[in-house]
Amino acid sequence: MRMANTEIDYSEVRGKKAECPDGCGLCCLCQPEVLAEERHFFEKNHSRSLVKSKGPEPYLALALKKGKGSCVFLNGRRCSVYNNRPTYCRQFPYHIYIGDKVKVELDLSCRGVWTGKGADAETEAKEIVAKAEGRIRKAVREAGEIYREFYHYCKEAGVMGDPEEIRASVCRNIDNFTDITYLGKVMEMIMTEPVMTLEGLKGSPEDIEELNEAAAETAMESLATDDPVNAPVYCDEKWNWNIFLADSSSGRIDWMLLDDDGDLTKKGSVKASDIKIRPIEPDGKELLKKYISLLNQRESFLGNVFSLMDENDYEDDMANAYYGCLCTTILDLMWRASMLDHFFGTGMGERGIMEAIIFFDMDRLDAPTIGAFV
Repeated sequence: MRMANTEIDYSEVRGKKAECPDGCGLCCLCQPEVLAEERHFFEKNHSRSLVKSKGPEPYLALALKKGKGSCVFLNGRRCSVYNNRPTYCRQFPYHIYIGDKVKVELDLSCRGVWTGKGADAETEAKEIVAKAEGRIRKAVREAGEIYREFYHYCKEAGVMGDPEEIRASVCRNIDNFTDITYLGKVMEMIMTEPVMTLEGLKGSPEDIEELNEAAAETAMESLATDDPVNAPVYCDEKWNWNIFLADSSSGRIDWMLLDDDGDLTKKGSVKASDIKIRPIEPDGKELLKKYISLLNQRESFLGNVFSLMDENDYEDDMANAYYGCLCTTILDLMWRASMLDHFFGTGMGERGIMEAIIFFDMDRLDAPTIGAFV
């Protein structure tokens, strides 16, 4: 589909369905920006509900219960201003990413996209894109300049690669990326090879303990926050909102339950180093392989790699940066699957990997990028 010379990629949502399950409310834990044209309703009827969000680029948003819970309008897991809810509430679980290309991406942390029921996702996505046309046009202009500048710096630094060939290389070796020892070998090679290739690489079982340490360290970083509102949330099979907070001083992960009133209750704790990545069962590997393939096609994932390259002053070749980011991402997911198995007994088969993706994907979509979601 084209929108005034801008092609929109709907491949990620094509053939999918999405529903809003009763009792979930996960999306209501995200603090939505209130656009200028939406403010009048809230200023007139609920002026105390508008607040400035936290972070380096604050925006006008809806307040959260006790500053860390769900949206103040969520009562009994139902939205009390549903017909007037902000645009970003309406768009979930769809994300419009503006980068070198424009792509609609589907948030797999939403349980409603796993049931095979509900509305046709592509139809809904096209309706959302049509309503966001003005914001998309503006973001496309801005992103175009940013990406041109990024490619210029890459060429100047001698680290430019071919993103499509890099992705094709991952696709050719996709089976290997479910093997923790292979991930370790790739991560070792990117530290020693100026421009590495995936072809012919084999993992080494001797590296597993070191990989477990690296995975625990990555997990501690991804779960670390000074503010629970920024912590990753896992909406479990019983619709409980679970938050896992990393304490760097003790090296522990605290499991907390967030209730509907915005209160946190501690449910358990574990030393990060005690969680070892557990063997993945064949059906779990099949689902993991599908998720890796999806990540490999996401424009936002590529934008995150580019953001990391920029942050590191263009020291790493594009292929090395891409493979490294992908391996770190998969290790984080494997570790989270093992942690969920520790607390919930979800296993490492298809169910366990699905639960890990549900826990992980919202964070993945929230990773820094040189592009933008609108």
